[in-house]
Amino acid sequence: MIRLRVPPLLLLLSITTLVPAAELPKRPNIILCMADDQGFGDVGYNGDPIPHTPNLDAMAAVGLRLDRFNTAAPVCSPTRGSVLTGRHPNRFGCFSWGFELRPEEVTIAELLRDAGYATGHFGKWHLGSVRPEGANNPGDSGFETWLSAPNFYENDPILSREGTAEPLEGESSMVTVEAALDFIDEATAADRPFLAVVWFGSPHTPHEATPETREPYDDLELTNRLKNYYGEITGIDAAMGRLRASLRERGIAEETLVWYTSDNGPQNNGPGSTGGLRGRKGQLWEGGLRVPTILEWPAAIPEGRISDLPSGTVDILPTVLDLAGVSYPQPDRPLDGVSLAPLIAGAMEARPKPMGFWVAPSPGRRTPSAEIMAAHLAAQNAGEPLPRELPPVPTEPAERLIAAFEAGEELPGHAAWIDGSWKLHRIPGQDGSITLTLYDLAADPTESQDLAGDHPDRTAAMAEALADWQASVVRSLRGDDDKGQ
Repeated sequence: MIRLRVPPLLLLLSITTLVPAAELPKRPNIILCMADDQGFGDVGYNGDPIPHTPNLDAMAAVGLRLDRFNTAAPVCSPTRGSVLTGRHPNRFGCFSWGFELRPEEVTIAELLRDAGYATGHFGKWHLGSVRPEGANNPGDSGFETWLSAPNFYENDPILSREGTAEPLEGESSMVTVEAALDFIDEATAADRPFLAVVWFGSPHTPHEATPETREPYDDLELTNRLKNYYGEITGIDAAMGRLRASLRERGIAEETLVWYTSDNGPQNNGPGSTGGLRGRKGQLWEGGLRVPTILEWPAAIPEGRISDLPSGTVDILPTVLDLAGVSYPQPDRPLDGVSLAPLIAGAMEARPKPMGFWVAPSPGRRTPSAEIMAAHLAAQNAGEPLPRELPPVPTEPAERLIAAFEAGEELPGHAAWIDGSWKLHRIPGQDGSITLTLYDLAADPTESQDLAGDHPDRTAAMAEALADWQASVVRSLRGDDDKGQ
């Protein structure tokens, strides 16, 4: 539901107030921004006095703040895949960091490009190659223009401009926004609506702030690690300020939706903040999934609002397609997201279907961006063949999961199911046992009081719904999407 503004996390439990529904403008420009490992608490507007985020705070004050927005996965590549597809990443075998999209996935960039939008990707990719002929590069996924990194990247990065390595100078987040602004200018001059995907490399380790972005923390009693961590967040904030101001200078802010979020919670053993939520990156507790999220679109969101309606990265594709007036071309292909257009319009009181989460056990795949791009640039300058970019994506995790499903065995990996205010966790034990825990996130956002014993019928019903959803996910993984859910 939509609520009037109240103080941060643990106070966001007040009576809701609906905003009258509005008719939304058609075919807006879309800018999808994503931080890398920024936790729910790592913004000033959530009550932490340390993060210096004046631009994100200003954006939250005038936009639609989604305070129960969850990533599809607690690590980066799977979440990014969910943004592009509207589907849980296990459906297409993107189980962990460094995994890729399947070529047959239908992406938001492909659909908007075919509908006349200019499409551009800028920054971290982490869903495949950034080589000109590499598998699953941004161009293969529908982006006409791209300046991309294989993974997270630092200041003065080497990025791939549609397959050509290009050394750049500047703070990493600002470099990314400046490239996006060049693309926006070209699209505007051509009188085309645009989709700009801006995926920052911060505040992922190693934390390397510039003197300017670190300056707000120099006089605080913080470790150098913390000063650089917060400096990277302030670097993102400055880049977002540059983006917002530029849209206004160009006279296109009114017709542009800017959607800001993060790919997962803060790193384990890292300095980031979950805002008091349980768990961190890599975990299905709220601290690993719930992230700061703001939508700014002056023509459709004329004043600041807060929503505690459950939503997530799987909702981005169906929402954007709805706003652009584009139909999903395969109605029988399972989508896990729903359109949040009614929420933006002030007319959505409840989520129409639950959300599923599932970490299928799988190691990550190393994709060192700085090493890959330095080798790319050196070979390119020497006129030599490019060295091998990445090892093959492992197929064993998908094969093991499908085999367990077909044999009728218990499916491995921690899974969760969110239905309204309720969240169920399904946690397999090493002895084959299954533990079910149930939390009321409206009353207990820190997931500290297990209510499964108090609500056995609800627990059983949610466990059955989660099992049905997991079966649907494995059928997609197996290649049975034409059979629907």
